[in-house]
Amino acid sequence: MAGLHRSGTSLVHRCLAAHPDVSGFADTGVPEDEGQHLQTVYPPAYRYGGAGLFGFAPEAHLTETSPLATAANREQLLREWGPHWRPDAAVRIEKSPPNLVRTRFLQALFPDAAFVAVLRHPVAVAGATRKGRRRRLTYETLVRHWIACHTVLAADAPHLQRLHVVRYERFVADPDAELARIFAALGLPPHPSGEHVRTGVNDGYFARWRSGRNPYRALDRRRTIGRWEPEVRRFGYSLVDTELAEDLPLPGQAASPNANRR
Repeated sequence: MAGLHRSGTSLVHRCLAAHPDVSGFADTGVPEDEGQHLQTVYPPAYRYGGAGLFGFAPEAHLTETSPLATAANREQLLREWGPHWRPDAAVRIEKSPPNLVRTRFLQALFPDAAFVAVLRHPVAVAGATRKGRRRRLTYETLVRHWIACHTVLAADAPHLQRLHVVRYERFVADPDAELARIFAALGLPPHPSGEHVRTGVNDGYFARWRSGRNPYRALDRRRTIGRWEPEVRRFGYSLVDTELAEDLPLPGQAASPNANRR
């Protein structure tokens, strides 16, 4: 699974892992049970600045041409991740944000892999990321990072055999319908989420984004809109009309036979 920090990947991961034929990581003791922290083959996101920054590092983008894409490293990952999966599971999930820029690399190691990428409105992702230690990052930086990472995903998508894009907004509106689509693509019968999924979570982030009470945030908002609105619109969202969430294919992927374009 792939999707930026605070994109809803943990929610989707838990719902998928509730299926009796699926196994995901849980109670591992690492942040958000992310596989990037449970392996020694490639650098985790924090080595490149962490949430909101890692995608700016060119070396964070791994493909099948990476010297790390070896049979030995495949076996190393299986040894390190394997104990956290049920051995009888038909489908095993590994979820980490930097997978967004490493799909081709992971496919080279695991040719039968299917990728589930979760997209969420960049304003909501930025607002959620700015909580705590990331507060000093501007909206402009975080939206630019959102665009950078999803642009890599869009460029890599034609090389992927199995890619399924899930919009967070659509998922929370009808989680069981979205799960059914993913399970069908994985060859599994439908199964309910088994979890209370809250709607309207984005609204608070949108209200803070629109607020004019903080002049610095207002300046940051105007600068972000002026520079990045056209790029954000290519992915089906808008920095001006925050309610917009079009279910578009990834930019440049309309003709791709491999991308899931529900």
